[in-house]
This record gives sequence, C-alpha cells and structure tokens, in this order.
Amino acid sequence: MNWIELTDEAQLDAIIEESKQAPVVIFKHSTRCSISSMAKNRLDKADNPDNMKFYYLDLITYRPISNKIAEVFQEHHESPQVLLIRNGECVYEESHNGINIDDIVEAAA
Repeated sequence: MNWIELTDEAQLDAIIEESKQAPVVIFKHSTRCSISSMAKNRLDKADNPDNMKFYYLDLITYRPISNKIAEVFQEHHESPQVLLIRNGECVYEESHNGINIDDIVEAAA
C-alpha cells in the first residue's frame, strides 16, 4: 500500500478536490489498538488499487484531524476506520474487523 500521511487539516481540502477526479480513502489508525494494527496489516499487504489514493492518519498523534474528519464528512469517529470519499462526500465507511480491501474497491467502483 502506498500511504500518504495525513498530518494537517488543510490536506482535507485537497482530499475533497482529489475525490472529484478519483476515489480517495482515509484510514484512521490507532497505534495503541491491536485491532487497528490488524486492519492496517491487511491493507498493507494489498496491492494499491489503480486510480485511488490512500491517506493514513495516526489518530493518536493527530486527534484534532480525526475530529475534523468526523465533522467534515459527518461520520461518527471509530478506530480503526476507513472512509471512502468521492465527489467530496463520504460514500462508504467501515470500521474494525469489517475493513477489507475488496469491499473498499467494490464501493469505489
């Protein structure tokens, strides 16, 4: 997986714009949670799907960004959590053991 680190709230504006051209995934990861680590490992082993960008947020370090994501995309905070953004809106959300690359790709199609 080719992660782009999400470290600044200003990147959310770029994600919204990028999502108008191709789907964008945000993966919110807790470095203190074993379930989150398992979900990240599953995604790390997957091939990066064509025409999709994957952003990685360390929500322990950048909790204010996680809160902003919940506000902007109107999704309840979970950890771990995947959000699929298309045309500036969250069109798919999954958390914990439900995080699966095949489901993300299918939702993006």
